[in-house]
Formats: sequence, structure tokens, C-alpha cells
Amino acid sequence: MDLAVLVKESLRAFLLPPGSSLLIITVCYLLRQRLGHWGQHIILITLAATWLLATPIIASTLMGFVERPPLNRPAVLANSQAMVILGGGKRFTARETLENETINNVTLARVRFAAHLARLHPQPILVSGGAPLGGMSEAHYMRQVLEGEFGIKVKWVEGGSVDTADNAKMSAQLLGENIKIITLVTSADHMARAQRSFEKQGFQVIAAPTDYINREPLSITQFLPRASALQISSTALREGLGQFWYALKDQ
Repeated sequence: MDLAVLVKESLRAFLLPPGSSLLIITVCYLLRQRLGHWGQHIILITLAATWLLATPIIASTLMGFVERPPLNRPAVLANSQAMVILGGGKRFTARETLENETINNVTLARVRFAAHLARLHPQPILVSGGAPLGGMSEAHYMRQVLEGEFGIKVKWVEGGSVDTADNAKMSAQLLGENIKIITLVTSADHMARAQRSFEKQGFQVIAAPTDYINREPLSITQFLPRASALQISSTALREGLGQFWYALKDQ
């Protein structure tokens, strides 16, 4: 595993729920004699915050702040010189496949939407995604699925990146100086950070977000905790922190 990836994953584990909640509660318990009643109050506040973050109503609200609006006018794709599809992870225990690996559901949603757009407005395609946790690159499997299952030809494969900034930098090297306008396909919650990275490389970006979270009709169940909702909240907070960090780096 790449050292930078290990550091990022470790920080993410303890800055975001549920890791952050467990860390706070553990520290308060270990320091309970020194903190006194303050420790108990912090634990209760942490538990209440974790409960709220685990409710679908809060999770969908947080995600609403980071998800970008959909591509409402597909006709603008006619101006695009190339389509860039970003990987979102892979499965390491795909036992139904010969290689025992394949793209995960997040990447599949991006690939599927990209295939739909490519049929509307054919253009050369670049897939981008490395292998920060080992094995074959995400881009390798993205091309495999696009060509083998959707019948969409891939022109460029960028399999060395480990994060969004790398996606943009290494994709720019493959695309060359003649391609200035691209269609960028990634998840709706990831689009703001991805678009910023590609624009920093000099591209004019046509944003084509996909994989929006499922929002159920309002009911009492929206206020009950779910593990899936806590994961959505954690993702939204991660993207918010990521956008803030990228903005700081651009200053």
C-alpha cells in the first residue's frame, strides 16, 4: 500500500464517524477521572451526534450540500473532445471472476452512465483509476467492463493515480495539449472536487455527475438510525473536508 494512502486512510478513519465517535468516547472514558462530569457530557453529546448522523433525514441533508446538479442538457456533449471517467474503487473478493477482482458498485454506476452518454455523443474515452490498495488498477477493470459488457471502446487507460489530484494530472498527460474540453464522469458527491482538479490542469469541464444517493419519501423511518445512513453522512463529511482542503491548497 502506498504510504500516502495509508496516512490518508488513517486520518479519515479517526476524523469521520464512526471512528471519530469511538475515539472521543474512548478518550473520555480513559480520562474520566480528570474530566469528571465534562467527560460524561461529551460522551452524551457524541452519542447524540452519532445518532443524528445515522438517520436518513440528516444523511440526505448533508449529502445535498456536496452533490452537484445533474447534466440537464446532454446536447452540450457535442462540444466535448474526450470523456474522462474516474474510478471509485474496486472489489477484491469478486470470486465469480477469473481475476478475483472487478470494479465496485460506485465505479460501475459511473461506467454505466458514461456508456449511456457515449452512445448519445460518441467521443474518445479515458478511464482513470490506480491501485492504491494493490492488485490491478481500477482503470484496467473499467476498460474491461466498458468494452466487454457495454461495447464501448476505450482509447486511454490511466492506471497510476492514487487520488483525485493524480487523476487530473496523469489524465492531462495522456490527453495531450490538443484536448481542452472534456466530459467528466464521476459520482455527484465527488464532482466538485474532481472538477476543480481538472480545471486546475487547464481543461474546460462539462460535468456529468451520476450515482446520486437514494432519497426515500419522508416518513417516521427517516428519523431512525441506519448503518447505511451513517455511511452516507461520513461520505458527505469526507467530501466537504476534501473540498475545503483542495480550496486551501489552491490559495
